[in-house]
Amino acid sequence: MTDVQHHEPHEDTGARLNWLRAGVLGANDGVVSTASIVLGVAGATTSVPQIVTAGLAGLFAGALSMAAGEYVSVSSQRDAEQALLDQERRELAEMPEVELDELAKIYVDKGLTPDLAEEVAKQLTAKDALAAHAEAELKIDPDGLTNPWQAALASFVAFTVGSLLPLLAFLIPTGDLRVSVTVAVGVIALALTGSLSARLGGAPRLPAVARNIAGGVVAMAVTYGIGHLVGTAVS
Repeated sequence: MTDVQHHEPHEDTGARLNWLRAGVLGANDGVVSTASIVLGVAGATTSVPQIVTAGLAGLFAGALSMAAGEYVSVSSQRDAEQALLDQERRELAEMPEVELDELAKIYVDKGLTPDLAEEVAKQLTAKDALAAHAEAELKIDPDGLTNPWQAALASFVAFTVGSLLPLLAFLIPTGDLRVSVTVAVGVIALALTGSLSARLGGAPRLPAVARNIAGGVVAMAVTYGIGHLVGTAVS
C-alpha cells in the first residue's frame, strides 16, 4: 500500500513537469519568432503600424501553427495508444490465461520469484486487468491518455505569452529605443526560459541559458540584417 501511495504522485509530478517543459519551450519559440519578425520588419521600415501588424500576424500564425501541430501530434499518439489498448482488451477477452502468464513473466523479469509474480499478476488482473496489462506491457495508463485539445490550447497560450513580450517591448518606448528595448527584453526572456527549461530538466543552467540567448540573438540579428538589406534595396 505504501509503494502505491508514493508511486502515483511521482507519476503525476512527471506529467506536470512534461507539461511545464512544453509550455516553457512554446513560450521560448514565441519570443524568438516574434522578436525576429518585429526586428526584421524594423530593419526594413520605420513605420510602427506596419511593424506591429507584422508582429501580430506572426504571433497568431505561430500560435495557431503550434496549436495545430500539437493537436495533430497528440491525436496521432492517442490514436496509436487507443489501438494498442483495444488490442489488449481483445487479447484479455480471448486468451486470459496467456495474458496472465505474460504479466507474471514481466514481474519475474523485474526480479520477483515465480510464485510471487504469479500472485501479483492474479491480484492486479482481478482488480483491473486492462490497467495492469497496459501499464506493464505497453507503459500506458488507460485513464491518463493525453487530451489533444488541452495540448493544443497549452501550446497556443504558451506561444502567445512568449510573443507578447517582444511585441509590447517594441510598442512601449519611442523612437530609436524601440529596437534596443525589444532586443533587451528578448534576451531577458530567453535567459528566463533557458533557466526554467534547465531547471525542469535537471541540467546546468549556465550552458542552457547561454545557448538559448546565443540562438535567439543570432536569429534576431540575421532577420534584422535581412530586413535592412531588403528595405534598402526596395527603397
